[in-house]
Amino acid sequence: MRDVTLGSTGITVPQNGFGALPLQRIGEDEAVALVRAAFSGGMRYFDTARAYSNSEHRVGLALEGVRERAFVATKTMARTPEAFWADLEKSLAELRTDYIDVHQFHCVDQAYAPGDGTGMYECMQEAKAQGKVRHIGVTAHKLEVAFDCVRSGLYEVLQFPLSYLSGPRERELVEECRRANVGFVAMKGLAGGLIADSRAAMAFMSQFDNVLPIWGVQRESELAEWLSYMDDTPSMDEGLHAFVERERVELAGDFCRGCGYCMPCPQGIVINQCARMALMLRRAPSSAWLTEQWQRAMEDTRRCTECRVCTARCPYDLDVPSLLRKNREDYERVLAAGGA
Repeated sequence: MRDVTLGSTGITVPQNGFGALPLQRIGEDEAVALVRAAFSGGMRYFDTARAYSNSEHRVGLALEGVRERAFVATKTMARTPEAFWADLEKSLAELRTDYIDVHQFHCVDQAYAPGDGTGMYECMQEAKAQGKVRHIGVTAHKLEVAFDCVRSGLYEVLQFPLSYLSGPRERELVEECRRANVGFVAMKGLAGGLIADSRAAMAFMSQFDNVLPIWGVQRESELAEWLSYMDDTPSMDEGLHAFVERERVELAGDFCRGCGYCMPCPQGIVINQCARMALMLRRAPSSAWLTEQWQRAMEDTRRCTECRVCTARCPYDLDVPSLLRKNREDYERVLAAGGA
């Protein structure tokens, strides 16, 4: 496992980082134990967010006593200076720390800059001057916004989705970060659960010496898998390369990554699962997808009024109503056939 340095920050950590979003789905004792096991196993970069309900609190509990030996990144969805400062103070309290290593504007639609009228970048500058923030970062889902952030020269770290399903433009973004000496943190390395082969995912990431992937961890078995790659890092050999190419062909075109930024739906549709149900039935096969609960959820997609609130929010510009319809039709065929 190689070390990765995040651009001009000087932060150097083992290549696998801990994505703490899933911690909100498990019990507190289990979550704290998981983070501590990750630290003991060698992980040093921990990514959370104010928007991840109790995730910051659990990371804070887990890293007590070792805070100075870990790097903590969090995020704010604030869009006003007042909300920024409220989020920052809450994050510091929940994380049980007086500074954040990398503080990020979360899922932005623009590259905040001094003098743009929002006051947002000035907030980040002031927080850094106060010592509450050590490095200024940003997360984005839209490629051109990400390029704008890197080219602005204002951000030390960019967090962006990257996996072996990504296209040439995403790889250009990685190289743009290298040229600009901006740290690149890769999220959604498993494409929202569509990628099931962790060795292939790890081998892909290891091709980029300036990329720090963060892996969402919810179970001990998942953590053990990523920690095993600390000593035995997969490389992109001929076999894995052929596998990845087959995967790219299978998943070519538009597909829902399950990020959930389209939510909530005014009609109560569980868009981020229903719009990709056909893929989940086949790539993560489980009878759980065919329960009465999910049958009701898929039936609820008929309530779609095509208001297109979801399409306006979707960072991938997907035609969400069309995806919902296609996935419901496929689901009904699967049910009629007695299973996937």
